[in-house]
Amino acid sequence: MKHAGPEALKHLAPLLKDIRSVPFLNERRPGVFYRKSVAFLHFHEDAEGPFADLRTSGKEFVRYRVKTATEQKSLLKRIVAAGETP
Repeated sequence: MKHAGPEALKHLAPLLKDIRSVPFLNERRPGVFYRKSVAFLHFHEDAEGPFADLRTSGKEFVRYRVKTATEQKSLLKRIVAAGETP
């Protein structure tokens, strides 16, 4: 699964706008977010739709599909919840 390119990220514009408003995240490249100096969130594109890799704890990323508005809202909630933990 390849990293999301500009076209794929265009389709996620509303979600990206919401993510950019999360205070503890820094977007280093389009669609690639860091928490402090650690990679935290990035996106992939696939025939099944867009996916997000989110680091919720430790060194592992968890992959979430973000094709629908419901899936995107769920991801945003997970991002905010991850920011509430040290």
